[in-house]
Formats: sequence, structure tokens, C-alpha cells
Amino acid sequence: MGKITVRTIKKLKENNEKFSMLTAYDYSTAKYIDQAGIDIILIGDSLAMVALGYENTNNIGIDEMAIFTKAVARGAKSAMIVTDMPFMSYTIDIPEALHNIGNMIKCGANAVKLEGCNDYILELVKRCTQMGVPVMGHIGFTPQSLNVIGGHIIQGKNVDATMQLLEQAKKLEQAGAFSVVLEMVPEESAEYISKNLDISTISCGAGRYCDGFVMVCDDLFGKYSEFTPKFARKYANMQELITTSTQKYIEDIKNNNYPNENEVYKLAPQDAAELEKYTNKCLC
Repeated sequence: MGKITVRTIKKLKENNEKFSMLTAYDYSTAKYIDQAGIDIILIGDSLAMVALGYENTNNIGIDEMAIFTKAVARGAKSAMIVTDMPFMSYTIDIPEALHNIGNMIKCGANAVKLEGCNDYILELVKRCTQMGVPVMGHIGFTPQSLNVIGGHIIQGKNVDATMQLLEQAKKLEQAGAFSVVLEMVPEESAEYISKNLDISTISCGAGRYCDGFVMVCDDLFGKYSEFTPKFARKYANMQELITTSTQKYIEDIKNNNYPNENEVYKLAPQDAAELEKYTNKCLC
């Protein structure tokens, strides 16, 4: 399969075909999910919590995002790579934002994701598009605005709020965004928005009727246990696997079962015999 691009995502929308997106933060995970056929890999600022142990997404900086973007880019060959622009890295002024965004592209990202929709963000989306950087929008619940929103609160919960989200999505579309994430939105609202846009919508807890779907890989793999949102389906239990494997490793060491005969390097017989002579001398 060839490289997934904005053109690929547009064609999937036109053909009414769903696409998949997962987060990844390291080389090996990116490599494996890329080989599995994932369409888009997001270096999400969720790595602040699941990979670095921060309290929320606002704690991670642009330099850290660059490190993880480089790692993922080395592992993924086919999937489109999108980097979350972290808190305050793109909202101070346009020149600084473009500088930071450009650096993410140099690190290997194919596109960036920006949260929110106001006049400033819309201008930034236009400027990015003009300089050749695809932009994925993000509306509904926007984690970087957690302190303003006041918690993990569902957005678009009535008709008026749904229309406001649709207006935001249309403005992002007109500014040049190639897709938009809808987070924590009722599925009826997300379906209505999806049907009234030419660009793709991506469900992050926005029901079954968007064009694409995204999950945090640590939720999908069952690796992160501190907080699991309602929409995060667990496909594996890596927490149990890691704990059990570690316990078995510790037990084998204590019982002298690790390493075994097949897991060690040996001297050539003549060198072993020679070393035995020195050992015997030392014991005399």
C-alpha cells in the first residue's frame, strides 16, 4: 500500500469508506500499527499523561513533541503522520506558530492538528495551507481548554450547540483544513455535522457516523489504567501482560532459571580449558 495522503482521506470520504487513526509515541509501536494497516498515526499530546506521567495535556512542550514525532516517523512508512501542536505552541502569534509547525514537519509529520476555532486559528489554518502544511482541526471537547471548559464535558448537547459546532467545522473547512476531529459529541450531532461537510470528520467519542475514528493506543492496548473514557474500547490487556511477565522474570532469577543454557555465550573449548587452569591456580 502506498503512502496515505490528504488526497487518500478525501477519496475515502467520497467513496463512503471509513478510515482508522491511532496514536503512537515510539518507533516500534508506530512500525507495528503501520504494518497492521492503520491509515493515520497521531502523535497525540495525550502522550503527556500516558507516556510521560504528566497530569494533563497542557504540561507537554514543543521540544518533547519533536522527539516523539521523529521516533514515530522513523517507524511508519505508509500511514499519514499527524502531530498534535501542544498547548501554547501555536496560540501566541502567527510567526511563532508557523515556526513551530514548520519544525514538526521537518521532524517527519505530514500534517498537524490544531484545537479550537476562532479568528486566530482560522487565519493560522489558512497560512499553514498556503505554506504547504495540511491541517486537521479539532472541535467539541478540546483538552487544551480543560481549565476553561471546567472538566470533561460533552459538547453539542442540543440543536443550537450542534449548529454552532457545524458552523465551526465549516469555517475550518473553508480555511483549508482537510479533516476535523469531533471529541465527546453526541452521535446524532456528529452525524449531522458529517453529512454537511465536504471534509472528513473523525470521531473521538462522537459516535458511529463520522468518516474516521481515533483512539489512544494505550487505551486500545489496555496499557493505561489511570483514566479510561467511555468510548475507549480495550482490545488487549497489556497492563496484565507486563505485570505478569515481570513477575515471572523476577521468579526465574530467584530460582536460577534465567538465563538458561541456551541464553548464554560460551568460550571455545580450548579457551575454557585454559581459563580453568587459571581458576585452579587462584584456588591454590
